[in-house]
Amino acid sequence: MVKRFGRLFVLVHVLADIVAAAAAFVLAYVIRFQTGLIESPKGQPPLDQYLSVLPFVALMVPVAFHVQRLYRLRRGRTRMDDFFAVLVGSLLTVLLALVGTLYVQTYHLGDALKAQGYLEVSQWVWVIFLGLNVVFTFTTREVVRSQLRRRWRKGVGLRRVLIVGAGDLGRLVADRILEHRELGFRLVGFVDDRFTTTDPIGYRGLPILGSLGDTVDACTREQIDEIYVALPLDEHVKMLNVVEMASRECIEIHVVPDLLQFLALRARLEDLDGLPIISINDMPLRGFNSLLKRSVDIAFSTAVLVGGLVPALIVALIIKRSAPGPVFYTQERMGLDGKSFTVYKFRSMPIDAEEVTGPIWARDDDPRATAVGRWLRKTDVDELPQFWNVFRGDMSIVGPRPERPFFVEQFKHQIPQYMLRHKVKAGITGWAQVNGWRGNTSLEKRIEFDLYYIENWSLSLDMKIMWLTVMRGIHRAAY
Repeated sequence: MVKRFGRLFVLVHVLADIVAAAAAFVLAYVIRFQTGLIESPKGQPPLDQYLSVLPFVALMVPVAFHVQRLYRLRRGRTRMDDFFAVLVGSLLTVLLALVGTLYVQTYHLGDALKAQGYLEVSQWVWVIFLGLNVVFTFTTREVVRSQLRRRWRKGVGLRRVLIVGAGDLGRLVADRILEHRELGFRLVGFVDDRFTTTDPIGYRGLPILGSLGDTVDACTREQIDEIYVALPLDEHVKMLNVVEMASRECIEIHVVPDLLQFLALRARLEDLDGLPIISINDMPLRGFNSLLKRSVDIAFSTAVLVGGLVPALIVALIIKRSAPGPVFYTQERMGLDGKSFTVYKFRSMPIDAEEVTGPIWARDDDPRATAVGRWLRKTDVDELPQFWNVFRGDMSIVGPRPERPFFVEQFKHQIPQYMLRHKVKAGITGWAQVNGWRGNTSLEKRIEFDLYYIENWSLSLDMKIMWLTVMRGIHRAAY
């Protein structure tokens, strides 16, 4: 029943997206040619010309949205996740439609149809369509989200959840579920081998329903829909038994890794002359995705370097007049594949700042910073020259923050999986930074967030991080 509802839910989303795209495209034509808001020196093309393109555009939307995984049912998806996924999906739709119409025009249209402008679409129509499609599609999904949450608040359609393991990891999962009741889950309890008849109450008043061997009975008795396995690594054999039992009962199962002990990147199945091989340290940022990310980096860094040239000259003049020494501060950092590069920043400290202290961790209230330097750090303006590193290819706009080799040499022996963050280019901003783990904060949490980013990279996630960086930078500078 649940899978049937899921398929119906996806079908409704696909149909709604097609309708929204068709409406956005027709309305974009009306705004462009019939409102008088934008001049039309070549005159108004017939509506039929645009209606011939409409089916192709409408069909490209679900294709692009599927690429952005918008049809994967995830209760934990936030509004911001949806917005940036819809934005990137709409951009991809326009790109696919442009390439498709150009291909047909070039290779499959006769001279007569080309002369009539068949399949030609105004650039303004594409721009307007992009904005309208994002608004229409996102609004549709918000309506669906509000209706579902209204049902869940009434106790309708809740997914009943059992946690296998009542230890620290299991309690962490319970906290997340209980703190986000809007996700539509109802936590029933735990199963754990430490179960005793004298102490049947587990964490936060939730019952322990039995030992691991009682998992199937507990699922049947409590009508469990989903299981979260949150066992420590030394109980991996028991974990496999639970997974096997749950699979026989057709119960959806999730395994929660202990991130502080074991966090491998996304695995990839390979073939060695017919022998299946699992590559553990795989990641999404390969091949076309790497090229796509690099294209975005070049476009954004070029725009920032050109648009920020005058402000950068003003900042450079202020630094030069406020304290003796060079305008820029250069430092060796470690980047992709553990290779060093020179990072550029506006100088915020005296030139002899580390002669006494040696290499130490910088922080926003660093007493070594000059008066101008404290303002530069507070507003993150000191990071502006790093867009030159992005343009050169040393860094990316989004990625783990680069560390100095002096600290890397220490951390790689102290922090498990630390060097995995060098599987991608270092970034000006990152998932850890926008979640508050910047500067002199917990290394373990920063690594956890950095590796989550590497494993779950997408263009929409990059845009989300860039947007959060700008918004939180404005908020921080306001105080």
